[in-house]
Amino acid sequence: MTKPDLGTFGVFGHYAQWRQLSREQLRDIEALGYGAIWAGGSPPAELEWVEPILGATDSLSLATGIVNIWTAAAGPVAESFHRIDKEYPGRFLLGIGVGHPEAHTEYKKPYDALTDYLAELDRYGVPADRRVVAALGPQVLKLAARRSAGAHPYLTTPEHTATARDLIGPDAFLAPEHKVVPTSDAEAARAVGRKALQVYLDLANYLNNWKRLGFTDADVAKPGSDALVDAVVAYGSTEAIAARLREHLTAGADHVPVQVLTGTDKLVPALAELAGPLGLQ
Repeated sequence: MTKPDLGTFGVFGHYAQWRQLSREQLRDIEALGYGAIWAGGSPPAELEWVEPILGATDSLSLATGIVNIWTAAAGPVAESFHRIDKEYPGRFLLGIGVGHPEAHTEYKKPYDALTDYLAELDRYGVPADRRVVAALGPQVLKLAARRSAGAHPYLTTPEHTATARDLIGPDAFLAPEHKVVPTSDAEAARAVGRKALQVYLDLANYLNNWKRLGFTDADVAKPGSDALVDAVVAYGSTEAIAARLREHLTAGADHVPVQVLTGTDKLVPALAELAGPLGLQ
């Protein structure tokens, strides 16, 4: 299976954020050398906002990170995929995932539900090499490697990336997200990072994954320890942030979606400052 070619680094944000960016801002992100936009936030199945973003740029890819299998039926999602792929061949990557039990009352047997959803995508003709699966634990990571192009872990560390690579093998695509706060003020950065983490500190799948990585109950109890925040949120000089992001590549990642925790108006300047140290320019 051919790996998606999204370049080395991408940019992660809520899908509503990408809808707010101007054509000029999108083209600036593309010109800086970021290969893909990753759109989180469980968007609706129709994905009608994707084409304007791809249409505003020449080669930038867009990946969903992720379409939630509980809130977006496979049929309409597949229709969206084929519509987008026909107009912009090879520039759209469908990321899907199971979300978490706390958010969806009908959540049950997530592994089986995900397997069934992937089978539906097969029936609707969505190619396995044009989709990825949100994966943290060993079972879903292996499923992602078998039934899709690979895995898109969220809120992890380079240590998790190394473990994931061992589990999925050398041929599967691996794209771990990592958060960034562009400041050298440690306390300010931790405050921003800690605020972003609060919702995840209530979610069992993230808590369990952090514990597998060696974090303690005290680390993952609200509001989250400094050690946890420092592990999943990069800050410091642009060189220090870039070095932290590149640790994922050394650990086996193919592509790293970077989530800059700053206002939309400050996003492009922050990405511009990082582009050089990341080797994009």
